[in-house]
Amino acid sequence: MSHATLEDTYNFAKKFANYKDFYTKSNGLVFSKLGLGTFTKEPYKEENYVFHYIEGVKEAVRQGINLIDTASNYRYGQSEKEIGEALHELFDEKEVSREELIISSKGGFIQLEYPFPENPYTWIDENIIEAGLASKDDIELDQHCMTPDFLEWSCKRSLENLGVESLDIYYLHNPEMQLLRLGEKKFYKQIEKIFERFEKLADEGLFQSYGVAVWNGFTSETKDERISLEKLVECAIRVAGMNHRFKYIQLPFNMGKTAAYTNPTQKVDGIECSVINAAHNLGIGVVGSSSLLQMNLFKKSFSAETGVILDNTMTLKNDIQLALQFVRSTPGLISSLFGSKTPVNVRENCEISKVKAVPRTKYDLLYRL
Repeated sequence: MSHATLEDTYNFAKKFANYKDFYTKSNGLVFSKLGLGTFTKEPYKEENYVFHYIEGVKEAVRQGINLIDTASNYRYGQSEKEIGEALHELFDEKEVSREELIISSKGGFIQLEYPFPENPYTWIDENIIEAGLASKDDIELDQHCMTPDFLEWSCKRSLENLGVESLDIYYLHNPEMQLLRLGEKKFYKQIEKIFERFEKLADEGLFQSYGVAVWNGFTSETKDERISLEKLVECAIRVAGMNHRFKYIQLPFNMGKTAAYTNPTQKVDGIECSVINAAHNLGIGVVGSSSLLQMNLFKKSFSAETGVILDNTMTLKNDIQLALQFVRSTPGLISSLFGSKTPVNVRENCEISKVKAVPRTKYDLLYRL
């Protein structure tokens, strides 16, 4: 088997003492409530390409995390390659099996290469346009492309970088970047074409499920820049019927960015609701990203009241742990991603598994503070 299974992800969870509270089942897999993300900001800095995620990935798995998320463009493929090295070290040492881990990646941004090409525009011409994967008109801001041919090519590159036969989830990455250019009607027509290709790739075993990963796409205050989750599901149903494999969305959620839980930016059957509620009603799993807002949450300390609600046992030692406890406790989120390169930080973050999630009644009090 070259992908995660229910039996194996469940057996992975049972290795850890707190598995009943730190893991959850969704779409036939058992997810850890925290997942490891591998996004690094300021991608043009040379030091961001030094191989340094490997030990962090390995430590995350050893601490009970079985969701590992990346994207083809993160550090121009270097993040995927480092995850691949870490995974195969773990597999070779028989610390974990492929079937115990849930691996996801994304396609939509043009990933270029490392070392960075001398002329990125020439690289795009030679590798994307002249290869027939897309036309110049298909590429937004010289960086985003979502033709089915490009996305298939990008997915295959991700599999090669990661050194795995199949992904568990493959996301269309930030499609909202093309919504204004295409207009609503053409946008959803393009989504339908993409989902049709994704169903074909799933049939071929390149991935088991697919999804859509956004930044503000589901929660934008501007209606013209907002994606309807209900319409995405309708696209999937038109393409593949009720057994479609559009199963997940990924969006930012943290203590400073809570719109996915609080703001009624979506409609299902004509009723306004938050995107998390919409996903629940439509049978779509939600994975949170940017759980620490690239460390921008910690410019001032959290209040004592916040700390007591999130951890009345006083087990957690710092605001980073409290911020992860917040997202981990959010109703409707399967898992929440954090980025960390060093094993010691990964271990500290995973300490929240020793604390129970905050009950819904107490959790909702946080929005009144």
